[in-house]
Amino acid sequence: MTSVASSADAGEGRPLAAGMPPRGRLSRFLLILAVLLPTAVAVDLSVNNTFGSDVRVNCAAVDAHREGRDPYFVKNLKDTDLSYPYLPVTLDAFRPLCAGGFLVAHYKAIYLVLGLICVLLLPGLGGRREGPRDAVLRGVFALGGFLGFEWVLASGNFAMLSGLLTAASLALLLRHAQSEGQGDASFVPQLAGAALLGLVTSFKLVFVPVLAALYLLPQSRRRKLVLIAVAAGMFALPILVSVVFYPELSSSWLNAILGQIPEQHSPGGEDNPSLLFFAQTLADRVSLADSKPVVAVLYGLIAVALLLAPLAAVVWRMVRAQGRGTRIPSLRALDDWLLDHPDAAMRITVLAMYALYLCAPRLKVYAFFEAALYAAILIVDLPAMMIAVMLTMAIAIPFAVAVAGIAFVDGFDLLTVAIICFWIMLWAQSASSAQMVRAGGGETA
Repeated sequence: MTSVASSADAGEGRPLAAGMPPRGRLSRFLLILAVLLPTAVAVDLSVNNTFGSDVRVNCAAVDAHREGRDPYFVKNLKDTDLSYPYLPVTLDAFRPLCAGGFLVAHYKAIYLVLGLICVLLLPGLGGRREGPRDAVLRGVFALGGFLGFEWVLASGNFAMLSGLLTAASLALLLRHAQSEGQGDASFVPQLAGAALLGLVTSFKLVFVPVLAALYLLPQSRRRKLVLIAVAAGMFALPILVSVVFYPELSSSWLNAILGQIPEQHSPGGEDNPSLLFFAQTLADRVSLADSKPVVAVLYGLIAVALLLAPLAAVVWRMVRAQGRGTRIPSLRALDDWLLDHPDAAMRITVLAMYALYLCAPRLKVYAFFEAALYAAILIVDLPAMMIAVMLTMAIAIPFAVAVAGIAFVDGFDLLTVAIICFWIMLWAQSASSAQMVRAGGGETA
């Protein structure tokens, strides 16, 4: 959108609602953003520039493969100096998308439609009846949060496709407890959702840890392990198909990813606003950037301290607050608590997916589109004050900074605001749980 163009060219919500500012104030703020985003999109759709490099290189690779050339050698691709990052099996899977050059010529309009479909697919949580405000809020955050969709639209990256599959998988996985009692029939959609999520992670292999969050769903342990197994199987399937049926291309793909093809771009060697790159930056300041063990340990410590440990602490505190975990094994206590509190379990599941996604060692700017999809599900039930803060942090500030053509936090601005939003949502979950316990029990928010 215009901000990207400028920078490139130059709780269970309702119980927490007490004490929130007037709804009208938040509604006006939301309306401003709701008008700003489509206006910026319209401006970008009218701009004819050199954007769309990713969609061009992807379709150039598909064309090269169709013509019998190795698409992982940049010299075999037309009009680009970028390399193709996806598994060999995707070259045939993407062939219908790139046929005739229609996608390359009209990708902005197509991606806009797909983005709107993502918004429509995103599920609500809590089983309550939703109004227009919730739908608008979810849509504004999904398409405006962290500039993710903006960068997808500018670059033409196929993260648009993974975002679409992510939204579909979440719609299938996060089925409310009202489907309980339908037996195995209610489990079939979740199996399909797990399979889709596994397929999504096979596009960009570094996001596979997200599958571990499926264990937090409100299902029996056996079913959760089945879901994880199905997701892991779908993650591995494209890799196995590529190795078995495209052996030579698989070797080229690995060399391209590892930067072992001389004098060409390597996807794995790019700088990006991830926690791994942040660890490398810190290590470089003490002259230890060349020590991979030091960088790996520092990366792990940062990920645990900023995201994983706070999440684990909040979940365990909620379990203990209900009198669990003292007389039975910890894992069984967690399983029982998740089953007894399905709404909270689904929120925790999405929070865990969001946290694990942000921990990925390679997190390009367009990848924040998927992060925004996870957060868009959770923001609806926050108190109005927290919603306003989330909208300011995730949309207003990044938009203003991008329009101004500057960066802050040494370029880790999007990652910083995404982590702050995680803390806000996690604090809301913890506070809502504590409030429900003080009120005498019931469904933990």
